[in-house]
Amino acid sequence: MTVAPSAPPRPEVRPDLEAEPKGNFERVLLAVFIAVPLLAVVAAVPFVWGWGLGWSDVAITVLMYTISGMGVTVGYHRHFTHSSFKAKRPLRIALALAGSLSIEMSPIDWVATHRRHHKYSDKEGDPHSPWRFGSDWKALTKGLIWAHMGWLFDAGRTSPAKFCPDLVADKDIRRISRFFLPLVAFSLLFPALLGGLLTMSWWGALTAFFWGSLVRISLLHHVTWSINSICHAMGDEVFESRDKSRNVWWLAIPSFGESWHNLHHADPTCARHGVLKGQIDISARAIWLFEKLGWVSNVRWPNAQRLDAKRIS
Repeated sequence: MTVAPSAPPRPEVRPDLEAEPKGNFERVLLAVFIAVPLLAVVAAVPFVWGWGLGWSDVAITVLMYTISGMGVTVGYHRHFTHSSFKAKRPLRIALALAGSLSIEMSPIDWVATHRRHHKYSDKEGDPHSPWRFGSDWKALTKGLIWAHMGWLFDAGRTSPAKFCPDLVADKDIRRISRFFLPLVAFSLLFPALLGGLLTMSWWGALTAFFWGSLVRISLLHHVTWSINSICHAMGDEVFESRDKSRNVWWLAIPSFGESWHNLHHADPTCARHGVLKGQIDISARAIWLFEKLGWVSNVRWPNAQRLDAKRIS
């Protein structure tokens, strides 16, 4: 009697990853979004030397960087991921839209990935720990590259159903996530439109696209990625945490306060990350303003007793 060979075992699907991995086309698009803005920054040098940069370009770049950056820090991170405060529906929608303009991820994918990071921070399962290859200088160099941008090319896709079912069930956030690609197009093209209208010229549209889209996106991406890489490899440790999160002061302003990363991992739901004297936290100040305007409530401000308990003596 001939026994039919058994079918090969199906690969195990980890519960924290989607069954459908990222495709090659998606990873190529990621490479384009990383490489093109970087090349734009390199090419920016001759623009700085007296041509191709005007006050309208500066204003548009600062405006778009602030809106999209605060959309990530106040919206994606402190509100949607960690529920540091409750926002009224119009502001909640505005924060999700603003975060989408960063062209990092859709609200649902970004939150799922970040919650997974906190669950496994600097351990097996962390999507972007710089310590994943070891602690000697060669391994850490490789790990820093991985934590900064290499992890984006990993085929595994974090499962929203596991890590953010609350957002999956939110019809507003679900709709905004579905329209992520049109929002990407808007983020890229709106600066050019604004620059063209302000200068009434095609040249003004081109320079606004260069600075307000390409350069702005590149800077914002690398600042965000630096929180994953640099702030988990070097800096000051003031509060006890279960990982290697650190404070990096020189990233505080471009990251809107996110680089006070040690306190954030010690107390993730706290609405203010820069809790010590002299620690500038622009995102926390924005939340404070929203609270004064009555747009947010239940803000989880720092608690002195909790801080003292976590402070390293």
